[in-house]
Amino acid sequence: MNDVISDIKKLEIETIKNLKNSKANNTVRAYESDFKDFSIFCIRNNMQSLPTEPKILSLYITHLSKVCKYSTLKRRIASIKVVHKIKGHYLDSKHPIIMENLLGIKRIIGSYQKSKKPLLINDLKLIINVIDKFEENNYKKIRNKSLILLGFSGGFRRSELVNIEKDDLEFVKEGLKIFIKRSKTDQSGEGSIKAIPYFKNEDYCPVRKLKDLINYKNINGGKIYQISDKSVSLIIKKYAKIAGLEYEKYGGHSLRSGFATSAADAGVEERNIMAMTGHKTTQMVRRYINEANLFKNNALNNLKI
Repeated sequence: MNDVISDIKKLEIETIKNLKNSKANNTVRAYESDFKDFSIFCIRNNMQSLPTEPKILSLYITHLSKVCKYSTLKRRIASIKVVHKIKGHYLDSKHPIIMENLLGIKRIIGSYQKSKKPLLINDLKLIINVIDKFEENNYKKIRNKSLILLGFSGGFRRSELVNIEKDDLEFVKEGLKIFIKRSKTDQSGEGSIKAIPYFKNEDYCPVRKLKDLINYKNINGGKIYQISDKSVSLIIKKYAKIAGLEYEKYGGHSLRSGFATSAADAGVEERNIMAMTGHKTTQMVRRYINEANLFKNNALNNLKI
């Protein structure tokens, strides 16, 4: 009997590991952080956090709505539901008491999500020129130019960019192929390939700058950039500040959104933008397209005043 109980316990532990491994490490950490905040709320109010019930979660969402964006509320609900699933509990996150409360909050505070400012082509070039002129450390000069140009041209997420390894690269006569082992929208790890062509202007060519970095550091294996995903944001802000830009409005996502917005402004088709960025739905890509067209297709353009 004890052997049976022991085997079941091992299966439970293994099942929990599988559930955790179905999500990227960063995602699991975000879920755990969100759930920790929920747990603190429950402890302070003498409520049960695990397993919890829809009424308690609804009260928590109302509490958060005073200080958080609508998108944060939705993420917290998802996080709490996933933690319940990992621990073997069911939580009806679609219960009317939650959904109706969420709808009411949405009407009060709105659901608009303000993203980091996209780094468009002219400002991208400005930042590269600033690195060339002001960065005294030669390795950082070469690495950061490569990082920013590659991040922009590939429409990379920060996590994808910093996890690129030497073995993921294949230089061909047209440019560079990069194998992406795993991404936010590819949790199963099927992988995908991004193709980056050579640019005519060598000063801003991501392929040539990446070659410069590999040759300078004699990189034969492992990760190319050897930095955290948070460092990408800090690097961009550093040079944006020197360049006289509104540096606090930029972040790691500025490279990805900058590519998508610039491509949309140049008339690139929606499906081709999605092929590069890896978006699975058109919702976010259309936000970039709308941003690019704010002045291009503005009704005021045909008015003569």
